[in-house]
Order: sequence, then C-alpha cells, then structure tokens
Amino acid sequence: MKKSAILLLSCPDRKGVVARIAGFISQHGGNILHADEHGDADTHTFLMRVEFDPAEFDLPLPDFARYFSPISAEFDMQWRLALSDYRPRMAILVSKFDHCLVDLLYRHQSGELGCDIPCIMSNHSDSQRVADFYHIPFFLVPVNKENKQAAEAQIRAQLDRHTVDFIVLARYMQILSDEFVRAYARRIINIHHSFLPAFVGAKPYHQAFDRGVKLIGATSHYVTEVLDDGPIIEQDVARVSHRDSMAELIQKGRDLEKVVLSRAVRWHIENRVLLYGNKTVVF
Repeated sequence: MKKSAILLLSCPDRKGVVARIAGFISQHGGNILHADEHGDADTHTFLMRVEFDPAEFDLPLPDFARYFSPISAEFDMQWRLALSDYRPRMAILVSKFDHCLVDLLYRHQSGELGCDIPCIMSNHSDSQRVADFYHIPFFLVPVNKENKQAAEAQIRAQLDRHTVDFIVLARYMQILSDEFVRAYARRIINIHHSFLPAFVGAKPYHQAFDRGVKLIGATSHYVTEVLDDGPIIEQDVARVSHRDSMAELIQKGRDLEKVVLSRAVRWHIENRVLLYGNKTVVF
C-alpha cells in the first residue's frame, strides 16, 4: 500500500477549522485521500481525521509540528501525526481462555493486523503451545495476592525490553493496578464479555443467564483506573433465548469477543480512534 500520513485532531468547535487544515495540506503539496469529521454538540468539541499522500509534500514530516504549530495554537488543538507504514508493537496478555489470542494471531499472520507482536505474557502456561506455534516469545508470569506488585513489575520490564507501543488484554483475567494503567494510559485495549455498562466485573455471562437476557454482547474498550469503565471502541450483540444453556450462551459470547476485539485492535493500529472525555469517535 502507498504510504500515507494521518492527522488526528480535536479542538473546540468553531468555524474555519476544516478550511485551515485542508489549506495547509494543499499549500504544501499534500493530496488529501480521506477526510472524516465529527462535531459533538453537547461538548462543543470538533474531531477530525485527515489522511493525505505525502509524496509531494514539501515539508519534512519530522518537522511537521514546527510548521503546524501556529494553526494548532490558533484553534487550541490536541493533535498527532501518524504514518501508515509504521508497524506498532503490540504485546498480548492472556489467562486461560485463548480464543481471542488465537484469533488475533491468525489475523496477524494473514496480514489483517499491520503490527508486530514481540511477546505474549500470561499468568498460566496454557497458551505456551499457541505462542510456540506462531514463533512468538512467551513469558509466564504467575500472579497471586501476595506477588501481584512483583508480577506487574516483571510484566512492565518485558514491555520495556520489547519496546511495546500498546497492550491487548485478550481475556487477561487480572485487574491491573492504577499505577500500571497510568503508565500505559490510552494504550491498553481490553475485551469485556458483556455489553457494557451491563454486567461489569466477574462472570458477566452468569449474571446475564440469571437475568434471562435476550441479547448478550461483548465490548472492547480502553482500560482506565475504573474497572470496565474506559472509553468504548467497539461493541456487538447476539440474540439468545430461553432454550440456550449456560454453555451455549458462553459459546455465542466467545464468538462475539473475537470479532469485537479484533475490530478494536485493527482500528487502533490504523489510527482511526479519537478519544475525548470518556468517549471515542471511530472514523
């Protein structure tokens, strides 16, 4: 694929933002390939994703900030520039259930996920064989009440060693400390096996089964210090009925988890997610 540059920004909503962005890119020889925007009327926030071809762009991309700063200051923007050919480094944390892990690894091998996976970590040894099959380093880090802080230190050491850009919790069934979450703010993606905000915490399928729900869901979100309360990236649902046993409900749910998590990861890799407050816009 042709290399492109992706500008993501948010700012207070006012007239002239789109014109200034388009004019700046055009003025310097860039060709806009895609442009998406959203104005949030409740918060008066404007969000935009602009992808452009930098082949004839007359500014060095490493110096983009210096030339763009007058516009960003004028409109009080939060922004970043990404390059489509950069392959972010994704670490995967998993516990016993490996269906999301296996799905991500297959999609990665098939080229669907444009990232590198330098390591897989788990508090159980069950996924060692899967990691070996895909030739990805596997690290076992057992966790219990007594060693939780030391275990997190081991995980962080591996993340630093492998220069990880972001982390995916592929059914990693441990609650991360606030310190850990802050160290990787907006860089941890989780899959929760319910349609949040319903059935937070442990055993959501059992909670849903006990309530006799007619729809079950899965939610992928960024992790924050508040359990299962981070900005939502993607959700999906499946219909269930009184005829479904607990096992059948869980099986349907696992199918949802794989699809929802892979979508969220792909959109994060492709720089399609903009965060504001406790929400996301996915372009």
